[in-house]
Amino acid sequence: MEQSYSPADLRAAALTSKAWPYEEARKLLKRYEKGAPEKGYVLFETGYGPSGLPHIGTFNEVLRTTMVRHAYEALSDLPTRLIAFSDDMDGLRKVPDNVPNQAMLTEYLGKPLTQVPDPFGKFESFAHHNNAMLRQFLDRFGFEYDFRSATEGYQSGQFDEALKAILRHYDAIMAVMLPTLRKERQATYSPVLPISPKSGIVLQVPVEVVDVEAGLVRFTDDGDVIEQSILGGGAKLQWKVDWAMRWVALGVDYEMSGKDLIDSVQQSSKITRVLGARPPEGFNYEMFLDEKGEKISKSKGNGLSLDQWLTYGPEESLAFYAYREPKKAKQLHMGVIPRAVDEYWQFRGNYAAQPIEQKLGNPVHHIHNGQLPQGELPVTFGLLLNLVGVMGDASKGQVWGYLANYLPDATADEYPELDRLIGYALAYHRDFVAPTLRRRAPTVNEAAALKDLDARLAAMPADASAEDIQNEVYAIGKEEAYGFETLRDWFKALYETLLGAEQGPRMGSFIALYGVENSRKLIAEALA
Repeated sequence: MEQSYSPADLRAAALTSKAWPYEEARKLLKRYEKGAPEKGYVLFETGYGPSGLPHIGTFNEVLRTTMVRHAYEALSDLPTRLIAFSDDMDGLRKVPDNVPNQAMLTEYLGKPLTQVPDPFGKFESFAHHNNAMLRQFLDRFGFEYDFRSATEGYQSGQFDEALKAILRHYDAIMAVMLPTLRKERQATYSPVLPISPKSGIVLQVPVEVVDVEAGLVRFTDDGDVIEQSILGGGAKLQWKVDWAMRWVALGVDYEMSGKDLIDSVQQSSKITRVLGARPPEGFNYEMFLDEKGEKISKSKGNGLSLDQWLTYGPEESLAFYAYREPKKAKQLHMGVIPRAVDEYWQFRGNYAAQPIEQKLGNPVHHIHNGQLPQGELPVTFGLLLNLVGVMGDASKGQVWGYLANYLPDATADEYPELDRLIGYALAYHRDFVAPTLRRRAPTVNEAAALKDLDARLAAMPADASAEDIQNEVYAIGKEEAYGFETLRDWFKALYETLLGAEQGPRMGSFIALYGVENSRKLIAEALA
């Protein structure tokens, strides 16, 4: 039975909780311990570079930031906002590998992403396409956020005062940045990147400040000396300077980032202080890796896409995987999905009976912001995959037919969550499991053990419990006559001869689910 708690109980427990969202939230609590900021709310930000298609890492950052936001709201009564910011005025540096019309895109290298045509032919620019994909996915998960575009921020004049401050402190910003650059880069570096009036390209050229209040700078463009205002979209800023300017202009209080940006955070924080403001709180998470252990890249398109995960596992399993151990590098490939699904349900099943301190450390508390949906899962996803594996090319209805052996009231209406998972299991089996299944013939000793198992199953009632069946399986594995050094060797033999896989389920549960008679047929096929 679930234990209820009041907001006061939640706040008291959250003040000492070791769950990482609450640890992060307490930084913000300390930041404004003397009262609310002038803007009247605490601002969270996530950043996205739309030079390629959004990937799970992009979603992951919004999810984790939202978890910190909710944790802070449990501790404080101050209003909060979340901005999802797209750096879509950045110049196109290279053509991504995973988009069409690459030759066309090559013609637009160096131009702001909002001036690059959409290679998919659906939106007014490549940035608009990628921004739409990001928003569509964030909306699918129900995130509450305000979308902001760098192009709109620059062109509308929203950043003009902050840009004047950049020019006003130009020398001090150069003093922060130059020591971090190679000698040849120092000669051409400028915090300000003017937009060429000739080509429309974001120029990487030295500039001279002419008039701070007018925003005027002087630079050379293709041999001509140009004076141009950087206000109103006439220029953008170098990445680290741009990040600091945005923090100052918007009043950002919290932004997390990947471990690969630790240096950028340090430099942008120094520039923020030069501009007379306080850098946001935040922390650096480890990166997702692909199956080969390489960093996931938008341009390479390696690792899992958002749509791929959601073809084979539900949203909450992805959120669960993102929540766990954010400072540990984790591989992100098809093989991690089934375990993430089952571990999510394991933690969800434990939640109701936990005391509040354990609830706050349970990943599902942060995935659902303390409001868990109703429903239970009587069969694990791993067991479903094994069932589908022996059934072959099955339908949902056929799977429900087998589940009736295990669950007297097995219907989609009674277990809607299980019905969803059957769909994921069928898709996962079809695309990733079926091509790898290879049942091998048993050895002489293994065949003798299988015959023993068959005889024991024949003597059991059709409705034998999973526990009773499991006890018989254990007993056979312990028989010295069959020569298994460990029980693990016996189970491995069962998996490889009956299921065609190296790993598998708790056999008692599987046989109860698949049915005693059907399981005996599997044994007969293996012995044949």
